[in-house]
Amino acid sequence: MAVFSIAAMQFSSEHPHGAASPIFGVTIPSGYRQWELVAPSHEAGSLDELRGILGNSPAVTAYRDGKLPFPDGAILVKLAWKHVPSAQYDAALGQRQAFVPGRATTVQVMVKDSKKYAATGGWGFGRFIDGKPVDEAQHLTCFPCHEANAKLHDFVFTQFAP
Repeated sequence: MAVFSIAAMQFSSEHPHGAASPIFGVTIPSGYRQWELVAPSHEAGSLDELRGILGNSPAVTAYRDGKLPFPDGAILVKLAWKHVPSAQYDAALGQRQAFVPGRATTVQVMVKDSKKYAATGGWGFGRFIDGKPVDEAQHLTCFPCHEANAKLHDFVFTQFAP
């Protein structure tokens, strides 16, 4: 099992014991760390996270071709870390303007299956902390947020960064 560690949390390419998200049954896909980068992002405010969004081949092909809705089988994985100033680069530059990933916070997964997840726009969701799925209450918030804020882009927030 490939593992990428940051501080006390690990981003793993396989989900321990096949634990799946409540409601949707989504797991962390094997080999996702080798997928292509779709885009980086920064969530300001209380979360203050740096994020890297990865996509499997069907997802990246849809992005490149500009085809929506995403095809069944498309999977997106978002890795998130705390956004922290870089002491090394700030010292070299003499000011605070460089930032780096801090401790890992979550792995979030979206799986497109228009039949299985018809009630949620064709998407199943998984949110994992320390490799374990968060509770059902947190998963109940996924689709309403995507529906309210990303409906015109097949419920996906991330735009492709070519």
